[in-house]
Amino acid sequence: MSDAALPTVAEVRAAAEAVKAALDRHLAAVESRIGDDDPDVYAAFNELAAAAEEYDELLYDGYDEVTPFEIPTPEDGLPYTGPAEPAAFSVLIRRDYAVVEPARLLAQAERVVAHDREAALDHDGGTAEALGVLFGEYEPDEIASRAKDFGLEEGDSTLWIAASEEAAEPGEWLGSPFTHIDPQDVMHRFDVSSVFDEELDEEYAEDGEEETAEPGLTPA
Repeated sequence: MSDAALPTVAEVRAAAEAVKAALDRHLAAVESRIGDDDPDVYAAFNELAAAAEEYDELLYDGYDEVTPFEIPTPEDGLPYTGPAEPAAFSVLIRRDYAVVEPARLLAQAERVVAHDREAALDHDGGTAEALGVLFGEYEPDEIASRAKDFGLEEGDSTLWIAASEEAAEPGEWLGSPFTHIDPQDVMHRFDVSSVFDEELDEEYAEDGEEETAEPGLTPA
């Protein structure tokens, strides 16, 4: 442990108090829940998990001690409780990027504007405006496959396939597209992260095998 990274006594105690408060909220949500899939219970569970993880980390950093609690991580997921044969489904994708070469990103946007009369680039808008031009011109999959060409560095990504009782009406969810997905309606989940590479590297190092540098993919 590095002395410079040690949390204060007050920080550890505050984290402990946060766990106590999260426990109370979780119990209250459970006691008043409506049905097996009450979103308030799920939200309280997540708050408790986050508070417990924070406390566990600070306790270990400050005192080299751990808690006896083990709360399922997001990788464990929640059991699918939707229909075996869904009539419709939604695909939700999140991909994170870091802008590592702003000049390259702007140059790519300028090339698009030079060949597309409908595209416009406000130079005062910087990379934010350039991203609008590029995503208006290219499909997200193409940008993902050519991230370096656009001056971007890929981060974590996830893809969820969630069941629906019926197909949504046109425009029905456009005002708030990402707030109505129940995690227990997610039939399949695919995550890509360098974290999985690090875990594999550690396993290979322990086994004396050759390390891998390929991106990690884990289905849920």
